[in-house]
Amino acid sequence: MNCLKFKNEITDKIGGTAGKLLSEAVNAETVGKVKEIRLRTEKPLSVVIDDESYFLTANGLSLKHTDRALRMTANEMRDLFLRICRNSIYAYTEDIRNGFVTLSGGHRVGICGRVQSDGMIRDITALNIRVSKEIIGCSKKVLPFIVKSEREIRSTLIISPPCCGKTTLVRDIARYLSNGGQSPVRFRGANVGIIDERSEICSCENGVPSNDVGVRTDVLDGCVKEKGIYMMIRSMAPSVIVTDEIGGPGDYAAVASAINSGIKVISTTHGSSLEEVRARKEIGNMIDDNFFERFIVLDCSDGPGSVRQIV
Repeated sequence: MNCLKFKNEITDKIGGTAGKLLSEAVNAETVGKVKEIRLRTEKPLSVVIDDESYFLTANGLSLKHTDRALRMTANEMRDLFLRICRNSIYAYTEDIRNGFVTLSGGHRVGICGRVQSDGMIRDITALNIRVSKEIIGCSKKVLPFIVKSEREIRSTLIISPPCCGKTTLVRDIARYLSNGGQSPVRFRGANVGIIDERSEICSCENGVPSNDVGVRTDVLDGCVKEKGIYMMIRSMAPSVIVTDEIGGPGDYAAVASAINSGIKVISTTHGSSLEEVRARKEIGNMIDDNFFERFIVLDCSDGPGSVRQIV
């Protein structure tokens, strides 16, 4: 992430006084450390940099001075939400019902407001922009534990609390396995199928990934994982399937189908330990039935993407 990308993908989308002040406040030194931008109706606008929350003021970012912090009006929040949805809320109906919309670049915008009986969210009161980062080469430490030989890999589950870099890591793993390479471990490259349900791994624009996910990679963007896995198996013959945040109803059967077809699976799940995720029905059954040969546990002890344990 650089300042130009931050401006084009985030602050220009926010627009108005907030977008202008935010663009001025975030510089080349801090832009790569921005994690979240939280906007709440009539509340101070805050920016999370590393693990510290700052308030946006006319004079820049401040740890204090909430009385001077910029506040978004209800009308400004409504207009911002329309821009996020590209002036077509209908086109984003399913995403809104799931509580988020994904911007160009893979930045997920969480939504709060009044939830109606049909699941739609109206009268938007809070938006949380989680800044996506593409870090080429961040998987170097873990690849030797995933790659068996120049033609073989291990099915792997990446376990991580929220905001600890699991999506960034799995994206770079997919890129390396697709391209192949000599370092940190020799691998010839393989056909990779990505089911990108939330559009965060590949950040597709009109179906084309804006993130580098490799030259032998095929993507199902915005597709439910269970359905997407079956589609990949039937139509694209991948050597490995990559997806994010597995563990929902139906995922067990879909992953079992991939494993039984000789396809390796690399996925992520929320959690802080192997023991914690094993206690969940779908994931626990996958672990007990030996779907995964390798487990990588992340935390933020040394910043996002810190590897705490490899099993």
